[in-house]
Amino acid sequence: MPPRWPREPDRKNDPAFRKLEDRMNFAVHVATFALFNSGLWFFHNFLLTDWEWLPILTLSWLGILVSHLIYISVIADYSDTPTKST
Repeated sequence: MPPRWPREPDRKNDPAFRKLEDRMNFAVHVATFALFNSGLWFFHNFLLTDWEWLPILTLSWLGILVSHLIYISVIADYSDTPTKST
């Protein structure tokens, strides 16, 4: 259960909420990767199939996951956005 927010969350103006939301999206991405890949590899081994595309899919998706992790850990800017003065 996500933490209670003391104010109405706003992705545009609330860097703490933006950071939390990005990390939750990454967690969903990791869970989806684990679910699908473990199922595919289970049936690949159980049925003794010759799915030559499976390692390519797994490594490609893993690469996307790593790039997603790098983005939320290093690249994303969660600093406060300055208010524009007129």
